[in-house]
Amino acid sequence: MSQTILLIHGPNLNMLGKREPEIYGATTLDEINAAVIARAAEAGLQVHCFQSNHEGALVDFVQAEGMHAAGVIINPGALTHYGLSLRDALAMLRAPIIEVHLSNVYRREAFRHTSVVAPVATGQIAGLGWRGYLLALEWFIAQQ
Repeated sequence: MSQTILLIHGPNLNMLGKREPEIYGATTLDEINAAVIARAAEAGLQVHCFQSNHEGALVDFVQAEGMHAAGVIINPGALTHYGLSLRDALAMLRAPIIEVHLSNVYRREAFRHTSVVAPVATGQIAGLGWRGYLLALEWFIAQQ
């Protein structure tokens, strides 16, 4: 199996650092990707990053890359709550999936409390900001 982890970001995450920093923090998506890539390299892993505001593009990426990946770290953004085609694409994978959310979705609006991705994910990290991505990666490193 590949030593590649997919790092997938859903809609609006390209606006990190600008969009509601009081909720999502000031760290940009490029900074998050760079931190995860650097830590993965230290552990001998590769990371393939992808972001899209379009569910179909995310599904295409999961279908093209997911079957060969050692794992997936995904922040589905708003697709967390209604992205059934993304959920179904993830469900086809054999690799572990860690769902990450920057904010604690359970302390926010009620619609954010339901994840259609969670039932197909190995685990979920929420509310720890950008460091949640690194914690997800550490779990994959520990599995080696």
